[in-house]
Amino acid sequence: MSKYKKLAISLLCDALGYVSFLFPAFDFVWAPLSAYVMTKLYKGKEGKVAAVISFIEEALPMLDVIPTFTFMWLYTYVFKTEQTVPKT
Repeated sequence: MSKYKKLAISLLCDALGYVSFLFPAFDFVWAPLSAYVMTKLYKGKEGKVAAVISFIEEALPMLDVIPTFTFMWLYTYVFKTEQTVPKT
């Protein structure tokens, strides 16, 4: 999947998190679903850690303003540098 398609999905998922401001019960459905989507979008250890953070952020009241999916996209494609193996 292209990084810009992941960005679009991430922005959509963050927008879905704001629905709970209108319908607070939506968090009961969205919190576990957001964790699942996070693990599918971002693989590996980072994706699993982000899924836990996403679940907690969506489950707790008033933390829905944090754009977790967008932050994960920024971490993955902007801030994360590739580890290079030193030559011996």
